[in-house]
Amino acid sequence: MRIATQQIDGLDVEPDRWHLLLDAVVTMAADLSLEDLLGVIIEAAADIARARHAVLVVGSGTRQRPLVAHGLTDEEVAQLTELPEGFGLLESPTGSYLGVPVGLGEKEPGTLFLTDKVDGTDFTAHDEQIVLALAAAAEVAIDNARLREDAQRRERWLAAAADLTTALLRPEADHNALQIVADRTRELAGADVAWVVVGPDPAHQVLQAVSGLPADPAVMDKLDFTRSLERCVAVSGRPLTVRCLAEHPRAVDVAGALGGPRAGPALVVPLRSAIGVEGVVGLAWWNDVDPADVSRDPTMPMLFAEQAALALHVARARRDQQRLAVLEDRDRIARDLHDLVIQRLFAIGLELQGTAGIGDAEEMSRRLDTTIEEIDVTIRDIRRTIFGLRAKPDAGDPRAVVVEVVERAARMMRFHPTLEFRGPVRLLGADDLLPDVLAVLTEALSNAVRHAHSAICAVEVSVGDGVTVRVSDDGRGMPDDVQESGLANVRLRAERRGGSLTVSSAKDRGTSLLWWVPSPDDVPG
Repeated sequence: MRIATQQIDGLDVEPDRWHLLLDAVVTMAADLSLEDLLGVIIEAAADIARARHAVLVVGSGTRQRPLVAHGLTDEEVAQLTELPEGFGLLESPTGSYLGVPVGLGEKEPGTLFLTDKVDGTDFTAHDEQIVLALAAAAEVAIDNARLREDAQRRERWLAAAADLTTALLRPEADHNALQIVADRTRELAGADVAWVVVGPDPAHQVLQAVSGLPADPAVMDKLDFTRSLERCVAVSGRPLTVRCLAEHPRAVDVAGALGGPRAGPALVVPLRSAIGVEGVVGLAWWNDVDPADVSRDPTMPMLFAEQAALALHVARARRDQQRLAVLEDRDRIARDLHDLVIQRLFAIGLELQGTAGIGDAEEMSRRLDTTIEEIDVTIRDIRRTIFGLRAKPDAGDPRAVVVEVVERAARMMRFHPTLEFRGPVRLLGADDLLPDVLAVLTEALSNAVRHAHSAICAVEVSVGDGVTVRVSDDGRGMPDDVQESGLANVRLRAERRGGSLTVSSAKDRGTSLLWWVPSPDDVPG
């Protein structure tokens, strides 16, 4: 208030305009969002100066762009793409215009343009002084609004980083950790598309996850990041922003490659942990926005990415520790089984030696029958235990791999899903179908864990007239607002093989997912 009154001290200001200025200053002092505050400023300026049109632009020279307007249609605002340098001259039937500077933040100049005075006359020095008073008060209000939004934005980044860590450390995140990173980063930054690139070193990076566009593994595998912005960020360990990703000579346009719109501004940050840069996260927008607006504090995206990298590193270490514990437990069980088998076989041997000295044929027959039964029991125990102890194969035993996926999901449920195999399931290992089947099961069971709240879950994998995966539960059904990013990937896997995905869900009646693809021998070509 004091700043505004100092600007017009000594001027003969009409009472009505004085009241308009006071009302505007009081309104700007409220806890408004930056967008609402700019609307108040532009409308108050037009009323105080009695102008029909008002435009607040940001930037200087040839890089000015409209930020907010009053008295103009959206089409007219869109045409203001080449504002004149300095205060400039907007198109005006009467030729009257007024331009005053408005600071929009550190190193971000703004200009308030007013045109077409209502009475058809030119703007006066009094008009300019009272608008300058409004602009002075507006600068303070804008700074305060910026500070509030910066604090809120930092809180969101920090809260999201904590949530991301929790999500990545959950057991069900083992197979989609990088997808979680891409989804959360895009959502938090308000970007249109996000992607994650990882590799053993900066020269050998591969696109592993995409958010905001349908993923196409075939296209993703072909993208070359050898001389890319992602490699530059991975080597330097520093974030990088570009004004137009599609036009940058070293950019890999992930969005364009996946059939998305032309990518504009982009931000690329490293996934850096204690062991070094493990990958890169990229963000892009379709519209003409400044990537710096993702956070007024440039350290926040970096801290978020570093937290994600740390969480990924911890999750991997935890999984390695769990695998080691399982291996140690298997060794212990194997030793116990070895001792048990030796003891049983030794006892059976003694039994047979004792039987040899029996003269009664009937008693000998009875003892032999008993011994044979004990041998059968021992053989069954050995086979069952060996199956449980068998190390996870890559493609040699599809049944064991499927069982492991279901067992992993069971640890997150209050019950154990039923599992049924039909047909020659081992044939899955002879082709490249097994990874798709495992991806379908992982996504379906993950949805059941997150959304179903069911008491029964049935899993069926069958090989016959095609390969079928069916996962059904009796839960409350999938919410309408659930994003289909995971299911879209599952559907794409089916369609690439000439198959289909059918998901039926009803409230309180459960969900059924049916994934089917033809047998490899039935696919033409």
